[in-house]
Amino acid sequence: MRLGPGLAAALPAVLDLFLACRSRPAPPPPAPIRLRLVAVGDILMHQDVKLAAEQAPQGFPALWADLVPLFQGADLAFGNLETPVAPTTGRPGIPFQFNAPAILPAALRASGFTVLSTANNHAFDQGPKGVRETLDRLRAERLVAVGSGEDRLRAEELQIVERQGLKVAFLGFTDLFNLDLNRKATEPWVRPLDLEPALAAVREARSRADLVVVSVHWGNEYQRQPTKRQRDIAKLMAGAGCDLLLGHHPHVLQPAELVEAGGRKALVAYSLGNFISNQDRMYRADLFPVAGGDNRDGAALQAVFEQRQDASGKPRLVLAETSFEPLWTENNWGVPAARREIRVIRVAAAEARVRAEVEALSVPLGGPEAPARRAALLEKQEYLRTLILRRKRIAETLGEAFAAR
Repeated sequence: MRLGPGLAAALPAVLDLFLACRSRPAPPPPAPIRLRLVAVGDILMHQDVKLAAEQAPQGFPALWADLVPLFQGADLAFGNLETPVAPTTGRPGIPFQFNAPAILPAALRASGFTVLSTANNHAFDQGPKGVRETLDRLRAERLVAVGSGEDRLRAEELQIVERQGLKVAFLGFTDLFNLDLNRKATEPWVRPLDLEPALAAVREARSRADLVVVSVHWGNEYQRQPTKRQRDIAKLMAGAGCDLLLGHHPHVLQPAELVEAGGRKALVAYSLGNFISNQDRMYRADLFPVAGGDNRDGAALQAVFEQRQDASGKPRLVLAETSFEPLWTENNWGVPAARREIRVIRVAAAEARVRAEVEALSVPLGGPEAPARRAALLEKQEYLRTLILRRKRIAETLGEAFAAR
């Protein structure tokens, strides 16, 4: 069979195209879906914290400006809101009975927060009306509140947030009340940690969501180790289907660990410490033992979950990355005539910056500026020492397995 002149001329090009298609590598598989969650501990509204926000040009966001990129860069950012926000129905806050100004929810939302625990021992500080007003104000800013509701049914309603096409279930409980005003199921309610109903709720969440996050207000104040009760409950929660357990209340950091039960693993942060507060305001590293600053330590948990196929070929979210970033609350209490300043910083970045400043000031320089330069150097060296002590203390508390990452 003879080919026509036109077809014969085109044949080499057709063959080249065929061979190129055969030799072209297959396209790479799509990247797995990843979900990043950031969590911090207690957001406390002491009087001086509110004063610092009033006096800061940018208000509340200035108090944690270092953390805003971290929160905004996450799919979900969580904190324990340990205060009502009830300026209309409540009284002004006093020691041990908190109340936050109306601007706080908007500031939290603008900073990148998305989910807040409202189940804690201060939830009823402004009574049932304060619970209702707090929830109204949080919803107005599109913040998800877990662990309380206008009635019992809504307090126990499973909160599911969708991100990256995935369903993330949040549950909130408190093991402690300063004032337990849960009276009628039809009135404002704060969800207690009743174990069997809590485990049933986790199992239900497991059946309805890709990821299950449980917030628990528990433990003993100022103790750096979890109680046996905390450890026992964490194991039961893991077995019921919890993927991530976020603990708070002790106002100090406690260890983190992977807990395995029933063929499942859960990351448990027994206490994330304070996020912001006025506690340990008098602490100075040169005057106090290192434990004297524990209330000013915190950690920002970053957990990355990745969708992978299990043995049966079904997609499942697994914990792919974990890190705990050390945080420290700067506090200028006792400085006469100074504007009140309280702010949370990222310790690693601050340590690198202060090291560079110490190095620059260490270059010998004579003349009239020398005494002031030396005073500045001594101040920077002392602050650097504080940051190093706090970083080591936080690593020691969290556990080497997590502090090293």
